[in-house]
Amino acid sequence: MQTQIELGEAEARIAIDVCRAELQRRGKSASIAVGDRYGELIALWRMDGAALPSTTIAANKVYTASRLGQPSGEVGRAALAEQWDVHYHGDLRYVGWDGGAPVVYEKRCVGSVAISGLSGAEDLEIAEIGVAAILATVG
Repeated sequence: MQTQIELGEAEARIAIDVCRAELQRRGKSASIAVGDRYGELIALWRMDGAALPSTTIAANKVYTASRLGQPSGEVGRAALAEQWDVHYHGDLRYVGWDGGAPVVYEKRCVGSVAISGLSGAEDLEIAEIGVAAILATVG
C-alpha cells in the first residue's frame, strides 16, 4: 500500500498568511495560490489591488510547479532553450513564468505555492517564503 503526503488546509493557511504579510511589508498586492500534489487548488487569495488576471496565473503556476515538481519558470526556460511550445505537455494550464514553487518533503513534491502580480523574480522569492514556512512546521 502506498501512502501519499500532501498539503492541506492548514498548510495553505500558513503559506497564505506569511506570503500576505510579506507582500504587505513590501507595500505590494498580488494573488497567492496553494495547491496539492496534483496542482489542484487548496486556497487562492487575491489581495486588494491585485490585477484580476493574477488569480488565474497564480493557479496555473501552482498547477505547473506541482505537476512537474519544479519551479514553474523552469519549464519556460527549457521551452526557450530547446525551442518547444510550453504547452507541449498537452495542457493549457502549464505556464513558464516564475512564481510557482514546489513544496518538496522527503524527496517528493507534496504541493506548491505560487504568487502572481509582481516581477517573476519577486513572485518566486515570496512563494519560496511560503514554502519555507510550510516546511518549518513539519520539522
